[in-house]
Formats: sequence, C-alpha cells, structure tokens
Amino acid sequence: MNKEEIYFMPAWEMKQKIVTQELTSEEITEIIIERIEKINPIINAYCTPTFELARGLAKKADAAVKKGEKLGLLHGIPTSIKDNVDVKGIRTTCGCKAFENYISPNDDIAVKRLKEAGVVILGKTNMPAFGYKGNTDNLIFGETKNPWHLERTAGGSTGGGAAATASGLSPLTQGSDGGGSIRIPSSFCGLYGIKPTFGRIPQTSVKLEGIMGTYVQKGPLVRYVKDAALMLDALVGADDIDRYSLPKPNYSFYDALEETPKKLKIGYAIDLGNLEIIHSEVEKSVLNAVKKFEELNWSVEKSNINLLSPGKTLRGKVSVENYGLTWNIIWAYGIGYFLKPIVEQYGDILDQGLVQLAQFGFQLTPENIYTAEIQREVIYDNVCKHFKDYDILITPTMACPAFELGVSSPSKIDGKKVSAGAWSPYTHPFNMTGHPAASIPCGWSSDGLPIGMQIIGKRFDEVTVLQVSQAFEEIAPWQDKKPKLI
Repeated sequence: MNKEEIYFMPAWEMKQKIVTQELTSEEITEIIIERIEKINPIINAYCTPTFELARGLAKKADAAVKKGEKLGLLHGIPTSIKDNVDVKGIRTTCGCKAFENYISPNDDIAVKRLKEAGVVILGKTNMPAFGYKGNTDNLIFGETKNPWHLERTAGGSTGGGAAATASGLSPLTQGSDGGGSIRIPSSFCGLYGIKPTFGRIPQTSVKLEGIMGTYVQKGPLVRYVKDAALMLDALVGADDIDRYSLPKPNYSFYDALEETPKKLKIGYAIDLGNLEIIHSEVEKSVLNAVKKFEELNWSVEKSNINLLSPGKTLRGKVSVENYGLTWNIIWAYGIGYFLKPIVEQYGDILDQGLVQLAQFGFQLTPENIYTAEIQREVIYDNVCKHFKDYDILITPTMACPAFELGVSSPSKIDGKKVSAGAWSPYTHPFNMTGHPAASIPCGWSSDGLPIGMQIIGKRFDEVTVLQVSQAFEEIAPWQDKKPKLI
C-alpha cells in the first residue's frame, strides 16, 4: 500500500486496518505527520500541530488493540480540531490576538468524546477570529489557502480543517457552524460536511462557543459520508452542562447507512427568497445533481419555499425583508455583547472587521433585536411548511465557487458586480432554524474548483440527510479527484 492510499483512506476503513493491525495507528500517524510537514507550509491548514500528543495517542491506541481492550468508534484515527475548541494543555486562540497564548485547562466535551472514541489528535486548525466570517485568515497565523487553487480561499470558518482533510492531512476534521462554517469550506474544498440538528452535540466552552448560543453546532468535515456518520455516533448525546443538548438517539447513524429509503419526496430550490445572483456553473451543477436522485425512483420537484413569506407570530403576520439581515443582527449583537470588554481592552490588536461587526452589535436597539428574533420565527415557520410536503430540501451550498484570497466577500460573481454577502445566501437560514444540513460535492467549475450541493432535512432527522448523501456519493463519487500540491 502506497502512502497516497493512506493519506486519502476512508476513516472507517482505516479503523478496520488498525483493529487487525494490518496498519498500525503509529504507522498511519507518522505517514500523515510527514505529509503535514511537507504540505502545511503551502496551504497553512494547521496553526498549532500537536505531533507529540498524536504519537502518544497512537501508541496508546495500538497497545489497546494488542491487549484486546474494548476499542472506541474512531480508534487510532488521526483527527484535527478547530482552534476554537479546547484541548487540555494545548493553545486555543480562536484566531484572536487577545488569546494568542491561551492554554486550555480542560477538554471541550466534543474533544473528551473524541478521545474516548480513540482518536489521535494531530493539531488545531486555522480559523478567522471567533469564526466571525466565511473565509479563513487572522492576525496570528495568516491566511489558509484552498488546496485546489492556491490563489483562492478555503472558506471559513472551519477553513483550516477543510484544507487539511482535502489535502490528505487529516482523515477526520472537527468543525463548528454558526452560519455555514462547516458547509462553506466543505463546498469550497470538495468535502462532505454536516451541521446536525441544533443540540445534538453539547456546547461546553462558553468563551469559545457561547457567542451565538442557539446558532452554533459542532460537526464533522470528511471525504466520505460514512466517516461523518461514524464521527457523529461518537459526538452526539446530552450533557447537563448544556441545557439545549439532546439525548443520544437509540440508533447508530453509521448503521443507518446500510439502508436506502425506498420512497422519498425531494424539493429543490435555487432561490430561498434572498438570491441576488448565482454563478451559472453552480446552478447547472446543482440542477444536474438533483436529477440523479430520479435514478432511485425518488420524487424530485421544484419547491415553492420562500423564507420571506409572511408567517404567523406573536404579533400577527410578519414579513421578512431580508433574512440575511435578520441573521446578521442576531449574529452581531451576540458577538458585540461577548466582545465588548475585549474590544475595549485589545481593540488595537484585533481584526478590524471583527471590531466593526462588534460595534454594529453595540449599536443595535432592543427593538432591532426583538424584531429579528420574531423574523427568525417566521423563517422557521416557512422551512417547516416545506417539510410538510417534502422529506428533503436541496439547494446550492454557495452561490459561487471559492473566491480570491485577501477579501471577505467577492465583488463580482460570474462577471457581474454584487453586494457583500451575495455569495452566501443558503447556509445561515438553517442555523436560525436548527435543521440538519449538509454540503456534498456535486460538480466542478471550469477552473477546477469544487461545487457543493446542500441537503437539508427535518429537525432530528440526520438519518435521512445521511442516507440521501450516501446515495448521492454512490451515484456520483468524487473522491478520485485529489489536489496537486507537490
């Protein structure tokens, strides 16, 4: 077996080989560390490698196999952790200069569960400060590059993790998503990423994840759908530290992939109500991809979903003029409230885009915030209306392929001038509603960049999202493509 096969091996298969010791965790870990040392200087995916920790965990994993001990779901598999999630004894900066030298005293519950599942932690991956935007750069570590095109962004905020997994530097990546931060980089880097139903994975780091409260959910970024299901099995389940956390389901996401639904009704939409523009290659790829589900004898039709439609609320019928603004108001006041003392003390050394967002949050009135929360309920109502008629909603993940480095938003899409944020109208609505949503590669642009399709399910129904994703992976696999970096 050559090294490239190991770099890009599915995690579920890697575990099988570790269990039989056809390959040891130590062998796999050393091979991937060697690749990180060659590739990471090119793409800047890892900001804090933890190779000695990785070697120790790999050795422990192999020893457990030899002793016949009970093995975890992810036993011996190298994994990367986003830099806003605590790993005990390791630097966790959140991409912010104010926390440049912060050492985590405890493991986040997600890390604790991953360790219990047997993972080998390779390091922390790069992100924008506090995950405030959809591309990855910061004033400590700089910019993460897209492995498919080194002059394009990897997306964000889990951009470092996405670049790592796409480049064969980590079979599994742990990410988090408050407005698309798993799905955006998955789309831009050619990965499968899923944001589960809000509450599936508890939040424990208030400093790191409490900014947005009910928006943020952790989840996996991987190259194979089965790997995402396996990782979710290890991560989900309630904990008293998070009052929103949901009980562990009495089924396995991984085992559920042994079945394919016989009947499904899929509704697709290119415009959820706020679309300014969509790149012609993205639209074509997604529409072609949706048609492939007809091969499974599933019903596929255009949905009339419109998130701007009036909905019944506590104040009668309320319309939403711009659901992007609704999301931004709630996002900004959350960040503003959290960052106020940090901006006052460290403002000169913070990312000025983050400061400006926080300052916008400071200026919001109670009426602004209350109105946005009411509009959030309208958006939720409209998504639920769709799911009265359909099992699944499919949209593009992004309105364009990965854009150029050095900007937070492209000024043009498909040659046309656009407003800031026009590139990302599809992901954040499902952070507001809490529905499970995944991005899966469905095509390639003319300049070789991945294009993602978003698959959204009913609340608590990750199983159907995963099954639809697995079915699409089998119909239209993408893993034979690999970025050429050396």
